[in-house]
Amino acid sequence: MVLDVLIVVALLVALLASRVLILTRSRGSVLCCLRPTSKERGWRVGVARYADGQLNWIPLIGLLPRPRHVIVRRGLVVSGRRRIGSGEFYGFIEGMTALECRNGQSAFELAMGYRALTGFVAWLESAPPGAYLDVS
Repeated sequence: MVLDVLIVVALLVALLASRVLILTRSRGSVLCCLRPTSKERGWRVGVARYADGQLNWIPLIGLLPRPRHVIVRRGLVVSGRRRIGSGEFYGFIEGMTALECRNGQSAFELAMGYRALTGFVAWLESAPPGAYLDVS
């Protein structure tokens, strides 16, 4: 009985580890945390994947491999940035930069490291001519 439970737990851990490896090692993916501005929920760890004109955010822990949030570049407004302190998310994302964003009616924050932030800003600025961008 105990051996069966240990085998099931080991399989679940192996599945989770393989999901994390597959998501983080795929091309065009960066580790990125997301939090709705309504602050009803805390930070959620996930992976952001760049697509044609959108950023797909996939939770790191979950059953489905599809994006939970799709952030469209056209109309995306970045209104501010701040450094994350040690008191947020148990210090796990300390030193990362949080961006305050709005896309249509949804408001949220994205937290990422320096390299991912540089890529995100480059992705925003590489919009086709005539696209509306508001980067404060």
